[in-house]
Amino acid sequence: MNKGADSGCEAISTVLGSNLKRIETTFANCSDLSIVYMHYGPGLGYSAFSVYYNSLVQRKEYNYLKETLQDLMTTQVGQGTSVRPEELFRFFEQGGASTHTAVVLDSFEQAVSDVNDGYIVLFFDLWNKALSYKALGLEKRQVTEPTTEPVVQGPKESTIEELNKNIGMLRIRLKSPRFKMEKFSVESETKTEIAYGYLEGTVDPEVLAEFKKRIHRLTCGEILETSYIEELIEDSPYNPFPQVRYTERPDVAVAELLNGKIIVMVNGTGSILICPATFPELMQSSEDYYQRTLIASLIRLMRLVAFFIALMLPSIYIALSTFHTELIPTVLLLAVLNSREGIPFPAIIEALIMELFFELLREAGVRLPRPVGSAVSIVGALVIGEASINAGIASPILVIIVALTGIASFAMPQFNLAVALRILRFPMMLFAALLGGFGLMIALLLLWLHLSNMRPLGQPYLAPLAPFKPVQLKDFLIRAPLQSLLRSPRQMHLRKPKPQPKPQPEP
Repeated sequence: MNKGADSGCEAISTVLGSNLKRIETTFANCSDLSIVYMHYGPGLGYSAFSVYYNSLVQRKEYNYLKETLQDLMTTQVGQGTSVRPEELFRFFEQGGASTHTAVVLDSFEQAVSDVNDGYIVLFFDLWNKALSYKALGLEKRQVTEPTTEPVVQGPKESTIEELNKNIGMLRIRLKSPRFKMEKFSVESETKTEIAYGYLEGTVDPEVLAEFKKRIHRLTCGEILETSYIEELIEDSPYNPFPQVRYTERPDVAVAELLNGKIIVMVNGTGSILICPATFPELMQSSEDYYQRTLIASLIRLMRLVAFFIALMLPSIYIALSTFHTELIPTVLLLAVLNSREGIPFPAIIEALIMELFFELLREAGVRLPRPVGSAVSIVGALVIGEASINAGIASPILVIIVALTGIASFAMPQFNLAVALRILRFPMMLFAALLGGFGLMIALLLLWLHLSNMRPLGQPYLAPLAPFKPVQLKDFLIRAPLQSLLRSPRQMHLRKPKPQPKPQPEP
């Protein structure tokens, strides 16, 4: 196998000392680089050296030069004194079958790149090429249960940081030649390898063309994680609503491929990016399809209620307690007035203070070490809530409202959607404080217009609500039985067509 030199790439020298000097100059001050000098051939009169990072390769004691020479011999090679360089060069240039897969390199830049990728590269005197053996052997995380998408029932296998293993986990589930995976590397210091996949014949050709146009703009730049790609391909980075989904579950990725989505993976990170995402899909969980229809539908409706609670509950409290007290039942109104007695702030300031405290506690719980994070969050919420009530800074009913709002945001299946609700909650509170219920309706109308106008990769964000598609509603607010979902038009291609009867010849 040959890796040809591109035009403009510097060729490998036939003088071994020149190649050695260039290697030492290129990898200067790299303490984990190993250069092993060796001799072979009649009278050990010919020289070679191998170069590799000992922090990347496995079996450092393995003699790749001896195996290279052994490929030319029918008996044990011994000291390698019976192999002449001309035989070795001709054997590998003509693609001889070798014990370990050897790649013939034509350019010095490719040799440097292979060393950085964890290969062992052999340079020979009198040969303007080099041999490269894959020897990468790093300790990597094993396949475990998903941490961000745990389920009670269903597959318990998550992606890891190795791109090829992630692709293998997808291919073992989607055994179709129409499942296409395309790879490319970003020209940067990191040389990050990116892969995107789709199901040919199922994905929308216009969406795929637009996605390829955007993804191939990433010809340079430091891509370290999948989320980098989200911001580089989305319509607007200032839009609080997510336009893609993330998952670490291979079963979810395969299900979305069958639905016509495009997935993106980056070597070195375990998250799979799914695009384009629509609002109804962000409200769905993989476990919806592993539970019975009635249970899954009730959970989905509960999530929708949680969405409105997380977005609007503090705003409704501010609007009712400030502008529309006549809408509150008398007994409840007296309880609210009694709890707010002695509070020195208006409702909007009181709500903003408590929401800020809650967000600080949530962020602190995430950043602290896991054994202490949850304990600090719970204790901190109890202490601050009780202290705020005793100090007369906040009313008990507002503490309950803030706690319910936070719990509702935790019910969102997608973390990036919950973050969007945390951001939008504050302008909703300001609209309610300025104009009451009328301001709240204006904010909701603006929000609805914004969502209706969003078209990630050309797809309507609110489909099947806008545009209205009644056929797809059976997998939106409720989860219809699987018999009807598997017969949906978007998956008709998965079933073999029924054989048509042959026409009978006319008499």
